[in-house]
Amino acid sequence: MHHIDFHFDVISPYAYLAFHALPKTLEGLSVTVTYKPVVFGAILKQLGQLGPAEIPGKRDWTYRQVLWLAHAQGLDLKLPATHPFQSLGLMRLATACDPQGQPNRHVVGQLFDHVWTTGLDAADPARLASLTAQLQPARDPQDESVKHQLRDHTEAALGAGVFGVPAMTVNGQVFWGNDALPMLRAYLQGDAWFKQPDWDAVRQWPVGIQRR
Repeated sequence: MHHIDFHFDVISPYAYLAFHALPKTLEGLSVTVTYKPVVFGAILKQLGQLGPAEIPGKRDWTYRQVLWLAHAQGLDLKLPATHPFQSLGLMRLATACDPQGQPNRHVVGQLFDHVWTTGLDAADPARLASLTAQLQPARDPQDESVKHQLRDHTEAALGAGVFGVPAMTVNGQVFWGNDALPMLRAYLQGDAWFKQPDWDAVRQWPVGIQRR
């Protein structure tokens, strides 16, 4: 049996798409999944990167693509009132819903729906309070233990090689993005390609030019 850590931040529409596509990806396989909240902004800051919605041109494309992908998946996706938005409160809520900071699939689904199915302000304090009352977390999302746990999840993800969300880690390997799900399934099914040297060999590929 394989175990997957699904690293997510609800700010990512691609994480929303991957969350809903994951059951079909894993259909018929012996796999367990742990949902790990992380702070996408902290990962970007650590790596010195901008998010796709912070880059002119790419921002427009991102929204067009995710709307199309949701349509293709048969999902209801409505862009929130503003994006990017401050997702920290939602990620702390996700963490507070489990003693280990690993919310179950129902909780994660509620959080994604809050952001990606209403068209409303995802960070609105009144809506956040309502969702908190609905989920009834075991701990106060503002508790220091919750903040530390979310920070630990984010640092652990960085240590595992995660550079964006969604990211699925299994056996020390990172599969990034909803479009990596077919590749993830092939790996879990034991596709012989993953036993060839190409996976590790790319780490030694020479860099021809570096931009700063």
